[in-house]
Amino acid sequence: MPRADALRAASQRIIFSLDVPKQAVALHWVERLGGRVGMFKVGSQLFTAAGPAVVRALVRLGERVFLDLKFHDIPHVVAEACVTAADLGVSMVDVHASGGRQMLAAAREALEKHTRPERRPRLLAVTVLTSLEQRELKALGWKGSLQEHVVRLARLAQATGCDGVVAAPTDVAALRRACGHDFIIVTPGIRLPRHKKMPDQARVASPADAIRAGANYIVVGRTLLEAHNPLRTLTTLAENIHSAL
Repeated sequence: MPRADALRAASQRIIFSLDVPKQAVALHWVERLGGRVGMFKVGSQLFTAAGPAVVRALVRLGERVFLDLKFHDIPHVVAEACVTAADLGVSMVDVHASGGRQMLAAAREALEKHTRPERRPRLLAVTVLTSLEQRELKALGWKGSLQEHVVRLARLAQATGCDGVVAAPTDVAALRRACGHDFIIVTPGIRLPRHKKMPDQARVASPADAIRAGANYIVVGRTLLEAHNPLRTLTTLAENIHSAL
């Protein structure tokens, strides 16, 4: 059994996705898991329901927040959205890499101009959603393999100054080889061994496999939200991560 401090360190690699419909429910989860995970993710569902207020509430509680709204628009709009996110005090914010070079560069430049270095949120670029497989890319008219496309988008994000990417665990090893060791890789599509595969996530792996491949953080939502004993499941996640460190 790993020591308690080792498990605490491993659990800081976990980003818990607050995929819940109300701020009160989100704050209930933060009360249970605050300090036990590295970050809380606020995505489209919760932000649409509760808006910036829920982000401010988490920041006031001293928690780190990943604002996962996947901005994808013209460069000016995305740049201003990232600045607004920085003003909320988030630790990470993401945009779609497929928005293109100008959009990615505008987001980075706006954050650097507006925010002091120590307060600037890390800018991540979403590569290809974990729900997509090769046949969907072909239907969209993308040529080459899915992983080649992921790496191409990641290299574009890195060249424009993004701090890292969001990518499926099955792509992490290739990304680490392509982008080096200082590039942040955040990995959704995580499931514990023997847990059922989520029907809307096609490219998945265990926490240990993702970390072993080179992920900095794993994102988990339903694994904890639907757990009979979330704290015990969190310990299992941390043990799985620790086995790969």
